[in-house]
Amino acid sequence: MKNLNNTKWAEVAALLKRGGIAVIPTDTIFGIVANAMNESAVQRLYEMRGRNPSKPCIVLCGSLEDLRLLEINVSEEELRMLNKIWPNPVSVIFQCPSDDMSYLHRGSKTLAVRIPKDTALSKFLKETGPLVAPSANPEGMPPAKNIEEAINYFGDSVGVYVGGEVSNEPSTLIKVVQGKPEVLRRGAWEVPKDL
Repeated sequence: MKNLNNTKWAEVAALLKRGGIAVIPTDTIFGIVANAMNESAVQRLYEMRGRNPSKPCIVLCGSLEDLRLLEINVSEEELRMLNKIWPNPVSVIFQCPSDDMSYLHRGSKTLAVRIPKDTALSKFLKETGPLVAPSANPEGMPPAKNIEEAINYFGDSVGVYVGGEVSNEPSTLIKVVQGKPEVLRRGAWEVPKDL
């Protein structure tokens, strides 16, 4: 287990690419993260958190192009709306019917995706690719508010802990219904009325 400051992001990216697990500050709260394209890493993350195996996790992406890696198709109308929404602390639920992505959507055939506004995190995600990023806590416990709480939760089972500042406010969660955003959870971003 390592506890790094924010200058060691390259080491964290390498760990994640190898299938490791890390706790990092996201644009909202501390997240426990794994490479979303590595099924065994995602499964380990679920086991470490004691997460309900039928419940999908939010996936953080560095760009809209990452949606293709997740086998998510968006219409031109949705793309125009997404360009107004992102980057921001708002997670959007998409249809993800691919059986190849069942380890991510857990049978729901949907995925929640977020493209963070935070510049350093966005750059990091462009290096790592999509990351599964639930809150840094075991299922049923409150999210870690700081890196010390995350270490208390997970100990040596996490490869790297990265400290930093977080807002401790969850992302806004929306789904697109007939081309319009429907707010499922109010959070760190206010959905404009004219969207």
